[in-house]
Amino acid sequence: MEVLKKVMISILVVISINAFSQNENKLQKAFDVSYQLEKDGEYSEAIKQLKDVYDEDSYEINLRLGWLHYLSGLFSESTPYYQKCIQLRPLSIEARLGIVNPSAAMGNWTQVENTYNDILAMDPENTTVNYRLGVIYYGKGEYKIALKYLEKLLNHYPFDYDALIMSAWTYYKMGEMRKAKVLFNKALLYQPNDKSALEGLSLIQ
Repeated sequence: MEVLKKVMISILVVISINAFSQNENKLQKAFDVSYQLEKDGEYSEAIKQLKDVYDEDSYEINLRLGWLHYLSGLFSESTPYYQKCIQLRPLSIEARLGIVNPSAAMGNWTQVENTYNDILAMDPENTTVNYRLGVIYYGKGEYKIALKYLEKLLNHYPFDYDALIMSAWTYYKMGEMRKAKVLFNKALLYQPNDKSALEGLSLIQ
């Protein structure tokens, strides 16, 4: 009787392993096909591939569906998938950066800023978020706040073009011409004959 029990357990283990392997292969194939369809611009078909294997507890499927719905222009449908990702992985910066895309596309800038601030609470030195918040506040004309974020980026990446040119224009708008001139010239070292840097210098001179 004990031997039979052990045999049955062994059989169940083998069946479980085979079933898991089949599911994994099916999932990998769905992702593979979805990437090709995305490359071809067939977003609806790519979504269908993943919905056929959908598991609400899968972070990876939800993340991919959030992205594909965004690419499809289905912004309000995209958001819940990213929200599900954050529910599954509360510390995910990846999913928060993802949810910004449909929020921005729908003009929900308050949500965008709130999401960026959530990310900075977890990762204060995040270069992507500091740059984007710098650009947002620059666009609002709130140059001192913009500079707070841009300087973080510039401290970590002193020879990054985006950090240089945005900081240069921010200093220019603040009337700090000497600092602006230095950064415009550094931007030209990175990208010779850059139109934005040359324009800035022409305004100063």
